[in-house]
Amino acid sequence: MNVANLQLEGMMMALAALNNLLVHKGVLSIDEIDRALRTVEADITGDERLYEDMTPANRDAVCFPLRLLMMANQAQSETGVPGFSELAKMVGRTKGSYNDQM
Repeated sequence: MNVANLQLEGMMMALAALNNLLVHKGVLSIDEIDRALRTVEADITGDERLYEDMTPANRDAVCFPLRLLMMANQAQSETGVPGFSELAKMVGRTKGSYNDQM
């Protein structure tokens, strides 16, 4: 596996842990974090470059970190968040199709 992928995996899990802490400290709610992540995903997927220059697989790659963090946010508990592998599976199970894939 590429070292950069491992570094990104660690970064995503660190962010998931921080989001979990922010929720359990009462700083942000699960809904506020979810809204922020969904807004970023909408901005990214609304970018014309994403549809003109990228394959569906590349689009999914761009959105994967956001979707993983959304899953971590929704699945969090007071004891933490699920592991990376479980979150990645959850992302895969919930991924929809893009308009040009229908």
